Amino acid sequence: MNSLKIGLLPLYIRLYDDAWPELRAGMEAFYRTVAGELRKRDLDVVTVPVCRVKAEFESAIRLFETEKADAVVTLHLAYSPSLESADALARTELPLIVLDTTPAFDFSPARNPDGILYNHGIHGVQDMCNLLLRNGKRFFIEAGHWEKSDVLDRIKDDVKAVKTAGNIKNARVGRLGGAFRGMGDFALPDDFLQSAIGIETVEWDCAQGAELYGSITDSQIDSEIECDKASFTAVHLNPDVYRRSIRAGLAVRRWIETEGLTAFTANFMGITKQCGLPCMPFLEAGKAMARGTGYAGEGDVLTAALTGALLPVFPETTFAEMFCPDWANNSVFISHMGEMNINLAAGKPVLKEKDFPFTDAENPVAAYGRFKGGNAVFVNLAPVKGNGFTLILSPVEMLDAREDAGMEDSIRGWFKPALPVADFLAEYSRHGGTHHAAVVYGGALNILKHFAEIMGWEAVELK
Repeated sequence: MNSLKIGLLPLYIRLYDDAWPELRAGMEAFYRTVAGELRKRDLDVVTVPVCRVKAEFESAIRLFETEKADAVVTLHLAYSPSLESADALARTELPLIVLDTTPAFDFSPARNPDGILYNHGIHGVQDMCNLLLRNGKRFFIEAGHWEKSDVLDRIKDDVKAVKTAGNIKNARVGRLGGAFRGMGDFALPDDFLQSAIGIETVEWDCAQGAELYGSITDSQIDSEIECDKASFTAVHLNPDVYRRSIRAGLAVRRWIETEGLTAFTANFMGITKQCGLPCMPFLEAGKAMARGTGYAGEGDVLTAALTGALLPVFPETTFAEMFCPDWANNSVFISHMGEMNINLAAGKPVLKEKDFPFTDAENPVAAYGRFKGGNAVFVNLAPVKGNGFTLILSPVEMLDAREDAGMEDSIRGWFKPALPVADFLAEYSRHGGTHHAAVVYGGALNILKHFAEIMGWEAVELK
């Protein structure tokens, strides 16, 4: 997972420094404690001196921006007058997460009143949040005791959500082979994707592609084949076909690196002898997802951008497509022609030559495997009427389907949705779910709901 970086903003009041300077040491100690606890949760925490007046808040925010923090997390060490911080917080484009906590867990009638000044930050939070709303600054707020609740875990989840949103807003998706003719559910104009979300589309140039393909050396191919031995099982591979597929994959990889792509999509019907690649880069699609680069098939820029936004935050993500309902066992079979995140296979994927009768391109090698079992979320980004989007989220159980004899030459997996399969399929289409999606393993549901909130999309949970 890519680093999650926050700027931790300590809010305080100059009055206390003037009247009770001895309080500062305890306040700063609490700030360091919270910073340390957030670092234990694998957050990269940028710290600043305690902020009390406008100039100090402005300086802190500038530092967070320079450090390219994913979000600002506020921490009230005491009451802090909101007009000192409001302008700096309203102006920054960094997302804002309010941490509403105090040092003491128990502040009951038996509590020593000397602790009041260390534990009264909540009305500073209230003052600040009122100003944020009046200034049109959106924020998340998480409240709870820093040690006796899961509030810091929730802060991390919020950072994951804002990171994912930042990723898709800055997506740069390469499209190889154009769009699949007649496939309309995810087909959106490139300029609309950029204006509505921020997704930039980069078309594969056939002449440049041919140069990239020709630039790959035999030693680079040999090195890649050697690496493959640790990741795959090979079955009777024709060496020429295999080397051709590796060369094509390395050419696509170099294109991704040269263009700074966060994702790519390949339309197999556009892979011809004229496109600069001799074969469809199925194998590289699976490797790219394993490296954290997004992918979708058939020229689907939208879903490629989605997987590219998810993968740096949720490495156990893959492009997927629902193929067949298993009515008898209340599950759904997912597959695709030759693309899966190879890190999610149950065991080593198998490398095999694939017949390719669709165009004049040569046969490629693809990696076939079965998706591992585990809890996951089936995620679809659906365009809807009025130029909006709906993020459809379905908690699913990916099944450990070991009895799959006869399907060794396919990408395969089965999931059981939270709803009965008939209801799930009906609801999915009722909300406009497209036929391309992502599967995200692990506890991502609430984070993805926050992701939709940040993006201004409706989130629909099928449960």
